[in-house]
Amino acid sequence: MDKRPVLNLPKTPLEKGLNVAAILIFTALLVYLFFHAPSLPDQIPTHFNAAGEPDDWSSPWFILLLPLIGVILWVGMTILERYPHVYNYLRLTEDNVKYQYRNARMMINVLKNLILVLFSYITLQSAQVGLQQSDGLGTGFIYVFNGLLFGTVLIFLVRSLRE
Repeated sequence: MDKRPVLNLPKTPLEKGLNVAAILIFTALLVYLFFHAPSLPDQIPTHFNAAGEPDDWSSPWFILLLPLIGVILWVGMTILERYPHVYNYLRLTEDNVKYQYRNARMMINVLKNLILVLFSYITLQSAQVGLQQSDGLGTGFIYVFNGLLFGTVLIFLVRSLRE
């Protein structure tokens, strides 16, 4: 297709539900941080190695950085969701344009919400390590994190190629 159509495709209930779920999880994290911030020690973990163990420490104020990055990414990707006609497609035709737009938009939706939830988990674990309620992210976290992100992209890429 030389000129891609700009379509107004309403959000699906699944997209809306994923947004609500991620926002609720993120809000729960903020409430947790609000109540536990006064108890945080002078140093909290700011980086974890591949085994999920903390290997760098910083001021407790640093704990706000990851949620801030998560919100910026979430808002940016929410804006990007509105413009599926600007994405790159492998096989876009007049017959499959609606499917391809919805599929690509859903991929962005899943990724943005997944990133927000994963960043919330990392932030929670940083606080809990600082409060001596946890040892780290867990040995398999890096595999789960990467598997979820790359698996999501792979699933939606395969769906795109099948249509």
